[in-house]
Amino acid sequence: MKYHELKVEAHHDIKRVGRGISSGQGKTAGRGTKGQKARTGHSKMPAGFAGGQKAFMQAIPKTKGFKSFHKKAEVVYTDMLNGLSGKVDNFALAANSLISEPFVKVKILTRDELTAKIEISTQFASANAIKMIEKAGGKFEKVEVPQKPKKGEK
Repeated sequence: MKYHELKVEAHHDIKRVGRGISSGQGKTAGRGTKGQKARTGHSKMPAGFAGGQKAFMQAIPKTKGFKSFHKKAEVVYTDMLNGLSGKVDNFALAANSLISEPFVKVKILTRDELTAKIEISTQFASANAIKMIEKAGGKFEKVEVPQKPKKGEK
């Protein structure tokens, strides 16, 4: 036999069970004897089915609550902004170590007094914080979160 003479068939015929004792899969047709799995109509039992008692997924204990994939905004208080001046955005806040990195949501909340006259551009601010910024002579502008540069860009 040579390589080009090989007969390769991609499709195999299904095994015909229960077709007489001499076929090798006659009588019980490979199902064994008796029991739920030997009966007709047992094509599939549901996953976790345990023979009529409580299903596996119902029996195991569950942890409480759920995991939220919503990233929370980092909080900056108004008294932390007193050392800053001019235009303040996520990059300026990150440079002054008030937030972890410039690519996160930031929310301004009130605490103590704000004396610095600043123009702040972040994602969120409470109503009282906006009033306090405007009272100090500044301005608040809502902006989107800065996007991280792609690996090829700089």
